[in-house]
Amino acid sequence: MKVVVFGASGMVGQGVLRECLLDGGVESVLSVGRRSTGQKVAKLREIVHEDFTDFGAIADDLSGHDACFFCLGVSSAGMNETDYRRITYDFTMAAARVLAERSPGMTFVYVSGAGTDGRSMWARVKRETENALLDLPFRAAYMLRPAYIQPLHGAVSSTPWTRRMYAVAGPLYPIWKRLLPKYVTTTEQVGRAMIHVVRHGSQKRVLENDDINGVGGE
Repeated sequence: MKVVVFGASGMVGQGVLRECLLDGGVESVLSVGRRSTGQKVAKLREIVHEDFTDFGAIADDLSGHDACFFCLGVSSAGMNETDYRRITYDFTMAAARVLAERSPGMTFVYVSGAGTDGRSMWARVKRETENALLDLPFRAAYMLRPAYIQPLHGAVSSTPWTRRMYAVAGPLYPIWKRLLPKYVTTTEQVGRAMIHVVRHGSQKRVLENDDINGVGGE
């Protein structure tokens, strides 16, 4: 399996990249991001790309992949709809349209979020992004909607306020996992779930947090 990962330097992306590099069935990984992950692994190749509204310059590099794991995202906290839409919808679709053209036989897996069926601004934009991805001519596309994600194996958010939040919330994860197992997951489970749906498929095109845990394993 040849995989391209967007957002591998973010917290979720770090976990997904780790699972790809550990999985013997993943032959190669292309990481596309605005900064390098800093990892030096034989089957990992990285492209640092600045303009996430235009991937024409690297279109040839996006050809011939079996899967895309799109982990790029941002919190809507403090953002207006225009800026949030640019990152959430415009960046995602710019990449997805090139991939649909250059690797139409691939499976596209998008990290969305729990609550995307809601009425808030961020939910509406996320839902629009999901629907647009599902309409593209990929072999298959899956939307993952994790709730609280516990970072494991050194994965860390690049956002200072998020790191502070996890410093407080992280130690409580064992309690939440016991009391609210349907609403918590880990970076490891998200990564494994992504690989699973590419390899085995899923009857559900939208996987909620409990579905992610089910296919991502413990």
